[in-house]
Amino acid sequence: MDTAYEDWDELVGSALLGTGRRRGGSPEALLDAAAVQTVRRRAGLRPAEAAPRPEPAVHDPRPEPPDAARRRLAQLLAGRTAAGGSAGRRGAAPDLTELLPQWLAAAGRHGYRAPAALVPALLDAARARTDLRPPALALAGARGLWLARLNPDWRFALRGAAGGAGELPDATDRAGVELLWEEGLFAERVALLGAVRAHEPAAATRLLSTTWATERAEDRLMFLDSLRVGLSPADEAFLESALGDRSRNVRATAAELLSALTGSALAGRMARRALACVGPEGVEPPADCDAGMLRDGVVRRPPAGRGERAWWLGQLVEAAPLSCWRERFGGLTPARIVALPVAEGWAEELHAAWCRAAVRQRDPAWSKALLGSASAPPAAGPGTASLAERAKLLSILPEGERAAWVAEFVRAHGLSEAFQLLGVCVVPWAGTLGRAVVDALDTAREAGSYPWSFSGVMGLAERCLDPAEAGRLEALTSASQDPPDASPGAAAYWAEAFQRLVATLRVRATMLAELTPPD
Repeated sequence: MDTAYEDWDELVGSALLGTGRRRGGSPEALLDAAAVQTVRRRAGLRPAEAAPRPEPAVHDPRPEPPDAARRRLAQLLAGRTAAGGSAGRRGAAPDLTELLPQWLAAAGRHGYRAPAALVPALLDAARARTDLRPPALALAGARGLWLARLNPDWRFALRGAAGGAGELPDATDRAGVELLWEEGLFAERVALLGAVRAHEPAAATRLLSTTWATERAEDRLMFLDSLRVGLSPADEAFLESALGDRSRNVRATAAELLSALTGSALAGRMARRALACVGPEGVEPPADCDAGMLRDGVVRRPPAGRGERAWWLGQLVEAAPLSCWRERFGGLTPARIVALPVAEGWAEELHAAWCRAAVRQRDPAWSKALLGSASAPPAAGPGTASLAERAKLLSILPEGERAAWVAEFVRAHGLSEAFQLLGVCVVPWAGTLGRAVVDALDTAREAGSYPWSFSGVMGLAERCLDPAEAGRLEALTSASQDPPDASPGAAAYWAEAFQRLVATLRVRATMLAELTPPD
């Protein structure tokens, strides 16, 4: 056996460059030497000093879910379907992995903690799916953070959702608050800031001010973003000071939050600028982006394809309080203002800015005016033809109005254009909205529509339809003959899709019942 290789690095070099470059080398000799060196490396490893035993995880007083619910969670985390299923075509069995977010949300509403044995699998799931992280970390609680400190694969949890931060000092315990704020993990600090803020908003910004200058830019941004919850005029002074931050993203977020405070000094400055540009007499965009506009968050350089003046105008109107336009337009309602003709081709820019302002300021009246009639052609909407922007406007409406508007849209235009709009409706889709979705799916089936084009909506329906709709859908689960001019096999596909939909709705009903606490 050739053991002329002196060390592991030499072996690796020969393997990379080829044994032919080494005098007398051969692949067999290289492999023999690698085997010998491997044994040497393993046998020669000196045992490390035993580390101190970690402190136990902080006690989590929340109860575990009932036995049936624990078994269901284990099944969801294992990624199994309810009844077999083959690769490729989904078949008629429910995809239970898509129901995991609903299970986590329902468990959170009941105040449960994750079963201890399932916390590692829960952290693995959250690592793979970022959408699961907030509810998963909240459910994992203090034990999840304890495990994350011991496993680098779960390090994301240490900077994750605040809900997983475990026990916090009382908001009135000044010494405990200051200690955790100085020494805690990022997730603990975010949770602490929220707890202090819920007790006394001004105390939270005072706490944040104590370390603001030494925080990393990305942490300053995330702390600032956490102020969206419970944003109030008490935050104005802190946010105004953040307009001078050295980070551009922090400055932009501070300006955005200040403009959402419609009574703030920044909102007043933006209103004066916007009112000077837009009125009954027409639109005259700003001629320049001055230093004051820059400090208040206006970005000078426009994206590719946008003119400078239009770009500046949009930012001013977006940040101005919507209430200022009523007086500017002689007391007209938002619907009447939006319906006014806009000369010189500025309508699209102006209405788009009003849409962004309605979402930022969470104004239902303006959102409803900019949405217009659900039955009108989407391109003819008064505010925007973009379905993504319409979905944002819809999210501002009360739940009932939102569902009614989307139901009317589905009845008028079908499901192919409604996917994004359905995504902002409250789950479960019940009443008018649920019936509109089921009727539209049935209409598409009877028309012999290309069935695969509805797979996204069908998947959304599996997760969102009211389980009570399962009875109405039962009649659609039987295969029939393909209609004339339909895609080959369309009827069988539709039958299978409806079978899966009904089965999933029933599993959801059972799943939610399993989480109900015993009497």
